[in-house]
Amino acid sequence: MFAAERRQLILEMVRANGAVSLRELARVVQTSEVTVRRDVRALEAEGLLDRRHGGAVLPGGFTRESGFPQKSHVATAEKTAIADLAATFVEEGEAIVVGAGTTTQELARRLARIPGLTVVTNSLLVAQALAHANRVEVVMTGGTLRGSNYALVGSGAEQSLQGLRVSRAFLSGSGLTAERGLSTSNMLSASVDRALVQAAAEVVVLADHTKLGTDTMFQTVPTDVITRLVTDEPPAHDDRAQTELQALADQGVQIAVAGATGSQGGDPVPARQQRRDVPLPNPRRGHLPGIRPTGVLADQTQQPERNRVADMRRR
Repeated sequence: MFAAERRQLILEMVRANGAVSLRELARVVQTSEVTVRRDVRALEAEGLLDRRHGGAVLPGGFTRESGFPQKSHVATAEKTAIADLAATFVEEGEAIVVGAGTTTQELARRLARIPGLTVVTNSLLVAQALAHANRVEVVMTGGTLRGSNYALVGSGAEQSLQGLRVSRAFLSGSGLTAERGLSTSNMLSASVDRALVQAAAEVVVLADHTKLGTDTMFQTVPTDVITRLVTDEPPAHDDRAQTELQALADQGVQIAVAGATGSQGGDPVPARQQRRDVPLPNPRRGHLPGIRPTGVLADQTQQPERNRVADMRRR
């Protein structure tokens, strides 16, 4: 593919999606990220797009919102890895809320395996992913259907969330910065997301690295309200994304980074944070202070004392 054809395809992808990662661009045009980076730089010089944190966005600072068909094909490997890690923060029997989005849809597919959950959502895609999970109860909000992302919005959705209290909210958005937190390009979606946040004790944001440093029109979750960010590993050359992650961590956000295989010529990136069970002390090696041993272990520890008493009686 010639450079002119490659750049035209890159431009069409950015116009269709609003924001596209270098990894995804490299996969589609079937070249290296280094070559794509040069193409993006050339297109930026012509004022046709802006470079942004390991990807390209529409020019003008604030990105517009893409529809579901476009979003579902962007950063698919990263979203899968993020969903895998995010699911480890959900416990059996919990009640949670899950917002709309392609990343939360991936999360919902994994929640279907966790028994005893109650999932409150305004997303038809999330509900569909859980529809056949026999051990998961799904509660839909009311509201008006927004066809571009298959979400229920409006006053009906917000009112149905009043008085609700759950342990965690899992949300995604169009952009995330340390300065403003999570944001989206649609006012109705932002209002419902705020209502979801009000219902939760903790807020977990799911955002791939292309959204780091991206700012959109309507704030949904301020940084000081975000408990944890689950994201993927930014490219090594993306200093700005690394800086944004550090700024979020400095403001108290817990960062969980999932490993993902690069779309073009990349190696798997190990996860920085994984859930694991902490083993209990082995009772055969001793017992905790202040607790008397019982059962077989008690018999073993008391046997020397019994032998000594028996010897004294025989004397």
